[in-house]
Amino acid sequence: MLKAFVGTFALTLAVVAAAADLPQGSLVIIGGGLRAENAAVWQKIVALAGGQGARIAVLPTAAGNPEREGAMAAANLNRHGAQAFVVPLAPRLAGSDVRKAADDPALAQAVRTAGGVFFTGGDQARITGALRRPDGSNSAVLDALWALYRRGGVIAGTSAGAAIMSRSMFYDPPPDVLPLLKHGVVDGKDIAPGLGFIGDDVFVDQHLLARGRFARMLPAMLSKGYTLGLGIDEDTAMVVAPTRELSVIGRTGAIVLDLGDAVTDKTRAQFNLSNARISYLDNGDRFDLARRAFAPGPGKEPVEKTGVEHRDALFYPDILGNTAVLDLLVKLADSDLQRATGLAFDGPASRAPERGFEFTFTRTLDTREYATNREDAWSIYRIRMDVRPVRMQQPLYMAE
Repeated sequence: MLKAFVGTFALTLAVVAAAADLPQGSLVIIGGGLRAENAAVWQKIVALAGGQGARIAVLPTAAGNPEREGAMAAANLNRHGAQAFVVPLAPRLAGSDVRKAADDPALAQAVRTAGGVFFTGGDQARITGALRRPDGSNSAVLDALWALYRRGGVIAGTSAGAAIMSRSMFYDPPPDVLPLLKHGVVDGKDIAPGLGFIGDDVFVDQHLLARGRFARMLPAMLSKGYTLGLGIDEDTAMVVAPTRELSVIGRTGAIVLDLGDAVTDKTRAQFNLSNARISYLDNGDRFDLARRAFAPGPGKEPVEKTGVEHRDALFYPDILGNTAVLDLLVKLADSDLQRATGLAFDGPASRAPERGFEFTFTRTLDTREYATNREDAWSIYRIRMDVRPVRMQQPLYMAE
């Protein structure tokens, strides 16, 4: 009896200690292209940093023009009540030594005592290269960021500032999505360590719908052992609370990829994936990272299958196009079909143009679909996604 009590007590202490070590702050992860007029996102950052008068450190570290980008971000935050200040820590900042700045005690203290931090867009490699020393250890400013986050401050970032949120991030990948599917992911080149604010179990990507990047997340996640991925679209943010519950705010929404039950056929040389789940979270929707549970936003009702469109088939020739995957998922939800198909392939001048991929999206028993006013806003959860390599006939087309 005593032994059991001691064991239970020790377990309780371990759980309490682990909970105490969890960050008490929030994350605002923005998919890039954040507009000055997107008041909902700017106001949320200010509110989480402490409200009116909150001190927010702007880090233009990723920017090609840090003076301009830092000043613009600070002005937008101040317009919504913050007291934002720019931290002069950027490789492209004229006359500055970024290594010295990252270990400057005064800059570190300014960050540590702020209510929040905002990372601008640009090149995420500049952020990790500046905030980590050559030996991989944390700089003083990076330690200050973690201290701010652990005590309850907010860390926000757009584009490159979103990519750094996960333990692994895209580093210097090809500009197009398809080469990563066709030729694989190179560790240290295509992907590299991020800063890991969201934890070790979630992969983050940005510019998601606008650039068809949901597909490039798949080989990266498999390569690094992730089963959960968040892809945020432009001018949109995911707000992650200390409880690991997130909500979507902004112009469009976000993609959730769940590979928990997915499998790959390792006997096949080309990329393939079966039984993944893809979901679309709209503005106002919520998602619990721990329980992997979805909740639709206000005004969303389950889609009634009366009055949906009848389609003979649903096929997209370019599933990686701008918003193409969302368009296909919405049309599937608003139809009497169980399955939809999309293709991804390159032009004749590409490397191995004969190699392409077929994406199949299928409703299952755990699929859930919600909408407001039918065609206004959709939330689509847990559509099965399968990817298989296909050989494209060459040439794909000929002049008549």
